[in-house]
Amino acid sequence: MIHVVRHRGWLIPPVPSRLPEPGDAGRGITVTDRALLHDGAPVVPVSGEIHFSRLPRERWDERLRQMRASGVTLASAYVLWLHHSPERGVAHFDGARDVGAFIDACAAAGLDVVLRIGPWAHGEARNGGFPDWVQAADVEHRSDDPRYLELVAQWFAQLAANLDGRARPGGPVIAIQLENELYDRPDHLVTLKRMARDAGMSAPLWTATAWGAAKLPLGEVMPLFGGYGDGFWADPEDDWDPSFRAHYFPSHTWDDPGVGADVRAAQGFAEASSPASDCTLLGGFPPATCELGGGMATAYHRRPVLSGRDVAALAHGKIGNGSAWQGYYMYVGGRNPAPAMQETQATGYPNDMTEFSYDFHAPIGQSGDLHASAALLRAQHAFLAAFGRRLGGMTSSLPDVLASGLYDAATLRWALRSDGSEGFCIITHHQPHVPVRAVPQVQLRVELDDETLILPQTPVDIPPGTLARWPVNLRIGDARLRWATASALTVLPGEILVLAADPGVPVEVAVEGAAPRRVQPGLHEVGGMALLVLDDATDAWVLGDQLWRCDGQLLWDGTHVEARDATRARRFDPAVRRWVEVDVPPMRSLQAVGVRRMRSAGDPPADHGFEGRRHSAPTPDVFDELAAVFALDMPAWTGDALLDIDWAGDVAQLRVDGTTVDDRFWDWTCWSVSLADVGATPASTLTLHVLPLSTRSTVHLPAATRPLRQDAARGVVASVTLRERSGRRV
Repeated sequence: MIHVVRHRGWLIPPVPSRLPEPGDAGRGITVTDRALLHDGAPVVPVSGEIHFSRLPRERWDERLRQMRASGVTLASAYVLWLHHSPERGVAHFDGARDVGAFIDACAAAGLDVVLRIGPWAHGEARNGGFPDWVQAADVEHRSDDPRYLELVAQWFAQLAANLDGRARPGGPVIAIQLENELYDRPDHLVTLKRMARDAGMSAPLWTATAWGAAKLPLGEVMPLFGGYGDGFWADPEDDWDPSFRAHYFPSHTWDDPGVGADVRAAQGFAEASSPASDCTLLGGFPPATCELGGGMATAYHRRPVLSGRDVAALAHGKIGNGSAWQGYYMYVGGRNPAPAMQETQATGYPNDMTEFSYDFHAPIGQSGDLHASAALLRAQHAFLAAFGRRLGGMTSSLPDVLASGLYDAATLRWALRSDGSEGFCIITHHQPHVPVRAVPQVQLRVELDDETLILPQTPVDIPPGTLARWPVNLRIGDARLRWATASALTVLPGEILVLAADPGVPVEVAVEGAAPRRVQPGLHEVGGMALLVLDDATDAWVLGDQLWRCDGQLLWDGTHVEARDATRARRFDPAVRRWVEVDVPPMRSLQAVGVRRMRSAGDPPADHGFEGRRHSAPTPDVFDELAAVFALDMPAWTGDALLDIDWAGDVAQLRVDGTTVDDRFWDWTCWSVSLADVGATPASTLTLHVLPLSTRSTVHLPAATRPLRQDAARGVVASVTLRERSGRRV
């Protein structure tokens, strides 16, 4: 079957935005209604959320190098007022709370910074990030109430003093986000912008979250959107909500009324009006994101788990839809720095969150492990780095035939990014929970300004799960690739185009002047074009102009490469056009940890937490009375060691010498803990405490938990494994 898309170009020349304003200009950053530009050339930034105060300071450098190696270009971070100011007049910026030092670490890793200064942030923090004394103040919060602004002015002055000029034009902070999920107070955003400047903070870009049909001050802030594949903010009995489903279809609608809707209602904001549906309503800014779900947090009442492909498909679809900025929340998981720092129903919010863990199932988990999403996103980021300049001049065109609705699992999901001459067919044929169907015998008819291409020559089946970026009429040097049924990855020195085969799809290439042909993985010269075809991109790492393949992790700061937990690494040398093996340190063996049951679990109350619309997490008293207790008999270990905990129940805590240091609500996924990060030493006593899941519980759990519900009702620890990391510069 032939699937048709027609290139639809812009009708008017680019429209410059009002940002950066004259006093904020720096770093060559400008913005139009089509793209962000650096020194006049379009770029597609990739921002990843990392919360410095939810990580040990000693981990900053490592996590930032992990981000840089994954293709992230901007580190985005909330400054959570709650973590800094225990009482009025006091603000701590020591240790992991030193914002200025974090920005320095970002700069050293080659990352620019998006600073999200609030004052209200959410981030599943207690009071949305307000300190208790602010929350208790007799003021109208998040408004231009002078009594509230007095508190904010003092906080902004304290923060600016710590930043000491780092958040000024020309520095590493290239954007400042004001507030978060503020829906109907545009004047307050203008006030906060003025106050931040008065305190000594500014940046080329000022941003604000735009979802929920937020009313933003036109031209004053760049609107940023978000989207999640599933969310804890739905009720436990809810099906997969349409607001989640919609993100897996080609569309030019950027708003999402579902994100944070529960907190919106709890705080008294009106329901979202009709969402802005196209970019003409964005006030001279391109469609851009700051919160594409890099995973999902776990609330007590609802515990969604998204696969790596679920996460990657959501982001991939936005590229096809025309995104000019790919921003993730979260990209790096963490832990709350102290007890009682989390969002709870007891503090007036709708959800009970884990007290310590903020892993978020992010691409880089709280222990530093890579989740399955990391490799799939890394390939997308390499593509954006290599072809961002071209993408900035390309519109998004949707195919003639779109899905009949949000429950259509049969229609091919794809879009075209093109400037009318060349482009990319972006195929995103995947969604969570409800599998899409294979699409048989596909050919794409791409109607450009002056010609029409049909690809491939031989129809192919598109399997479920396909995330493809097929180049069309792509010029590399003096040669032109008419099309290829493999995903564009990058371009290496010597004008070598790197393609990655898409699972289940034969690689067929057509180079101008040569007949179409199917090719196998390897290096090919076709019609004067050098093509390097990879059998798979999941172990590919593009570090600047270098292409690596590594089955572990690579870390990179722009100069030095570190290989970690790998059995093999190799680098492609464009000069000799072959792979060069690189020595990696040997993997350390896994060690089983002895698990001794010290106390059996009691029966959880049948009605515990079931009152009201959403379940409440067990109280500390209930947990301590009824949880099973397991002693961990640790083998000898040194260095950077982790525990992998396979358990089933309702709620679990890890305690070190009797103190709770990490926790989980059961969702079937592996629980990994860095021993150094939780303050454990080889001399420490470690215990696991597991509360069983009531057989009558109606919390929302992933389908994968069903075979283990009997185990969960007993509260079991199936195994605990000790891993010691290996790594060095290569």
